[in-house]
Formats: sequence, C-alpha cells, structure tokens
Amino acid sequence: MHTPTLLAGLLAAATSSVVMGAQLTKVDYPNNATSKVAMWVYVPDKVLPNPPLVVVIHSCQSTAETYSRNAKIPWKAGSDKKGYITIWPSSPHSGTCWDVSSKASLKRGGGGDSQAISNMILYGIDKYKADPTKVFVTGGSSGAMMSNVMAATYPDLIAAVSLYSGVAAGCFVSSSGGVDAWNNSCSGGSSRATPEAWGAVARNMFPGYDGPRPRMQIWHGSADGTIAPQNYQEEIKQWTNVFGVSSTTPTSSLKNYPERNYQTDNYGDHVQGIYATGVGHSVPSNLTASEAWFGI
Repeated sequence: MHTPTLLAGLLAAATSSVVMGAQLTKVDYPNNATSKVAMWVYVPDKVLPNPPLVVVIHSCQSTAETYSRNAKIPWKAGSDKKGYITIWPSSPHSGTCWDVSSKASLKRGGGGDSQAISNMILYGIDKYKADPTKVFVTGGSSGAMMSNVMAATYPDLIAAVSLYSGVAAGCFVSSSGGVDAWNNSCSGGSSRATPEAWGAVARNMFPGYDGPRPRMQIWHGSADGTIAPQNYQEEIKQWTNVFGVSSTTPTSSLKNYPERNYQTDNYGDHVQGIYATGVGHSVPSNLTASEAWFGI
C-alpha cells in the first residue's frame, strides 16, 4: 500500500516529467502592410543571448506549419542545436505562393508581402532581443523567389540569404500588376537579361540605397522541371552585378561540394552559386552549408 506521502511524490515526479518543449507558435505582430501575412515563430528551449534570427519562407501549396514539419526543411533542428530563433511567415494567398509579381511587393514600403515580412523581422529583433546584425533569410521555390525580393527591398535588415530553386528578383513581375501571379516566361527560363539590367531591377526596388547588402547563396538543380535551370544563371547575373563582380568567371570553384554532383562557385566574397547536377525541384535544404554561409 502506498502512503499519501509516497503517492504525492510519485504524482509530482510524473507531472515534472511531462515537458512540452518548444513549439511553433503563431504570434501577432505590428503590421502596417496591406498584405496580412501570418507570423509563426519557433523559439528553442535554450536560446542564445541576443540570438540570430532566421526567416524561413515556405514554397507554394505549403504553410508555415506544414513547411516546419517537412523533413527536407531542417531549420527547427538547427534552432534546437544552436539556439537561434526562426520566423516562419505564412502566405495569405490562394495556393499559398508568395506575391513576387505586384508592385506592392516589388518595392520598398509598397504594402505587399515583402513589407509584411520586414515587419516580422523588426518585431523579432525587438521582442526576442535578437542581434540585428545576424538576420538571415532562406526559402525554397516561391519562398526562394521571395528571399530574392527581400534582399532587394530590405537589404538593410538582412545579413545573408540562402535560397533554393528560385528566380531573380523581379523576374516574376506581372505586366497587369497581378498579385501572386504566375509568370510562365520566367519560370520557363525565357526571361533573360544582361547582368546590368538585372542589377538595375534589384537596385530599383529600393532606389537610392547605397548601404550594405546581404551575401547571397543561390542553389538550383539541373533537372528542375518547375523553375527552369536558366533561372540560376539569371540570379547569378543579378547579384554579381549588384556587388560589382564578374558573372562569368568565378573566383574559386569546388566540385562535389557540399555533396556529390554539386558544384560550388564563388563570385568574390558576397555571391555563391551551388549547382546540383541531376537534382529536380526543389533542391533540399542543406542545413550545414546554409548555416556556414550565415556564420551561425
């Protein structure tokens, strides 16, 4: 027979063993944009002082919640291991692609999805006492497109970007001003321009800005049937021009890195292209390589 004291002790031990742990949580944030993007946050159980922030932007037909559970998207595990905080925007649009087509998103302060995500970054810095010099952005497919747009529209908020299977900032622009519009010419690889033209597109999203810009890591697969591999070249053209380096001659190259049949090309210190031969849409996130690019 258990005494009352023993039963109380057993109950206390059982209660203390039930620990919920960190959870992806939806939060309200000050948002002065027209677009009402939902904000989800993952704060690990052990957080670094003044932690880095990583903004993880989902693909089409996904949400913050489903993307966070995707085995190919390992950022929650990275957060648990290294103590940084992740922000997970969730698209408000039908089909859950991102608006990378309208003027509202393709310019600073335009009221679109990009402005809403910038508000999340500012809120995250304030709420979680995050290091404003260690804000990073990553995304896949439509999320990679938005990552490029964020780098062009809010370069002052972001230290580095690692994007998977996207298109150059502005490539998906809609001639009719459509919000969240698909662009077959761009997705098919037919939207091509000179480095100077692509660079101008990015610079014109935040006219007059001459401050620091995020370091860009660009991934793409050679067998991508959704976002044509030519888009990789257009992205390289764009960002090498922004940083004033050659788009045709890498300063260094590594074969079979970070994985077999991947080639990593560096274009100075600020642009890195990683081309995955035989890989389709989209390239799985490589946590180790992306974290290394971010310096976390």
